[in-house]
Amino acid sequence: MASSHLLCNHSLFFSSAFKNCGFSNTPPSKLQFQRTPFVKASKKQLEIVYDPDERLNKLADEVDKEAPFSRLTLFSPCKINVFLRITNKREDGYHDLASLFHTISLGDVIKFSLSPSKTKDRLSTNVSGVPLDDKNLIIKALNLYRKKTGSSNFFWVHLDKKVPTGAGLGGGSSNAATALWAANQFNGSVATEKELQQWSSEIGSDIPFFFSHGAAYCTGRGEFVQDISHPLPSDIPMVLIKPKEACSTAEVYKRLRLDQTSNVDPLTLLEKISRNGISQDVCINDLEPPAFEVLPSLKRLKQRVTAAGRGQYDAVFMSGSGSTIVGVGSPDPPQFVYDDDDYREVFLSDANFIYREENEWYKELVSTTVCDPLETARTFE
Repeated sequence: MASSHLLCNHSLFFSSAFKNCGFSNTPPSKLQFQRTPFVKASKKQLEIVYDPDERLNKLADEVDKEAPFSRLTLFSPCKINVFLRITNKREDGYHDLASLFHTISLGDVIKFSLSPSKTKDRLSTNVSGVPLDDKNLIIKALNLYRKKTGSSNFFWVHLDKKVPTGAGLGGGSSNAATALWAANQFNGSVATEKELQQWSSEIGSDIPFFFSHGAAYCTGRGEFVQDISHPLPSDIPMVLIKPKEACSTAEVYKRLRLDQTSNVDPLTLLEKISRNGISQDVCINDLEPPAFEVLPSLKRLKQRVTAAGRGQYDAVFMSGSGSTIVGVGSPDPPQFVYDDDDYREVFLSDANFIYREENEWYKELVSTTVCDPLETARTFE
């Protein structure tokens, strides 16, 4: 299992909030990880959901007395695109892609609590800027599930957000898939996984992927999913480096020129990965050139990671439409990320490939060490 530079549950985000902290002159220590049990809905399992309003907790206790179970906590993993080919521009203006999607161990945690309300879901989160109404994919997913099944369940949902937004990691799509899975558990699993997958494409093209078993060859806009059984070992480590700036997906596609994309058959890339694993020549992302036009500093970051990590990483590439740079082969970021003031506010995380079992949701890798980021600091050499 990969070692980690992660502090405070998978992520280390150097922001202006930490300017008064003094970090040690060495990279954060490596932490050991252990698997936590998968939380699956059953009559006996009740997961405590904190709510600052004690009155609401008492209402939830009343619901507990009337329902087989009323609370559930699930892990919501993000994904990377091991390769991403853009194959066509359609008449409706959207682009078809062919990509190997893979879930990784970085993700959010979502707590679902059955609400006594029969009219409205309530969403809260630990970060600012996340919509809490029906613009959020979690609420859209819960509305979709009720529409498809006739369920009358409404929820209090708390999203513990760890995946950065605008990262090309599909965090929002994963949240929606996780919400659909949770709603189905509360409703006695009346819908099949295949039905959940099909329904999910109505609210987002990347969402169906998360109903695969962790690795899938996705085509179309991403909604056509071909499950692939364990193409890559779970013990391959990687590091994710995301600058503070995000790429606008719309702007990236606006600058995309099909005549300048790769001409490599995506099925050939898939075959090479299945046979030989990850290497730089197979980790092609046709969205890199337009993303680098949108955000030139992202191109410099990839170049510096590649140069500094020769022999350390098997491949360095951008995921999705950016702005995360992935280095596969080591969990450690290059030293310049610690030394250069230009990278004081990058998001850093190590990760591994993960899979899920049939009829179970994804399991979280949790650090055995928990720390307070406000008490942790570093000093650049």
